[in-house]
Amino acid sequence: MIVITLSDCPPKVRGDLSKWLIEINTGVYVGQISARVREALWQRICENLKTGRATMVFSAAGEQRMDFCVHNTTWEPVDFEGLKLMRRPLPFPGKSFTADVAKGFSKAAKQQKVRNAQRARRRTLQEDNYVVLDLETTGLSCTDDKIIEIAALSVAGNTVEAELELLVQCSKSLPQSICRLTGITDEQLRREGIPLSKALSQLISFIGNRKIICHNAAFDFGFLHTACRQMGLSMLRNPCVDTLTIARRKVLNVDNYQLGTLANYFSLDIAKQHRALSDCYLTYGIYKKLKEI
Repeated sequence: MIVITLSDCPPKVRGDLSKWLIEINTGVYVGQISARVREALWQRICENLKTGRATMVFSAAGEQRMDFCVHNTTWEPVDFEGLKLMRRPLPFPGKSFTADVAKGFSKAAKQQKVRNAQRARRRTLQEDNYVVLDLETTGLSCTDDKIIEIAALSVAGNTVEAELELLVQCSKSLPQSICRLTGITDEQLRREGIPLSKALSQLISFIGNRKIICHNAAFDFGFLHTACRQMGLSMLRNPCVDTLTIARRKVLNVDNYQLGTLANYFSLDIAKQHRALSDCYLTYGIYKKLKEI
């Protein structure tokens, strides 16, 4: 697609243009021609248009999807980092506009660049500041089963800064399958466990307003929301990133997307799996590996 506008156009130029383009208004020509014909027409215009002005806009493969040429105009096209811009003459003779462009346009533009850089730094800090969370429970039902262990990692700048590990008192005996899986016993919960309300309060304080990373978020948040509702505490409203969801999108050649399977896929140590804190470290390692894909 090409559009040409002219003023004071000589008849012979108008005749050449009419052979290839449609005049949709006085001095405005539109059409579809090859690059070779376009260049020949523009050369013809520049050679014969003595006093009038001409502008040609045409489709191009660049970022703007267009390019343009001008003839006998005070405005000039300039290339600025791959973008074609129009440079207008300054009202004060003798001052260099090109130098201002090289320095980054006006003072307002420079201030905007500084603000954009500051926002980018804040976003980076937020991305690198989060909490990794995991729970151990007596079963799979968030309504019938109980939380028996809570763990979390505080991560800032890709470094674990703090750990939270809490055993939670349970009103019923643990199933033998859970004891074998986790190594947690009823005696251990009676001796080291704390009330659920206290554990939740410590967890909420530890997390603050930061993003939460966990594996199978629906499971963990289902238990946490049920527990908070039972204890009369405010439910967690933090943004959450689920490594299970990311892995299903990025990792294709695995049998399943369980934590241990993914940890083995990424060559992480799974010797201490099925305790909340060790599973937090596995989730943290998987999250870092997924970000690299």
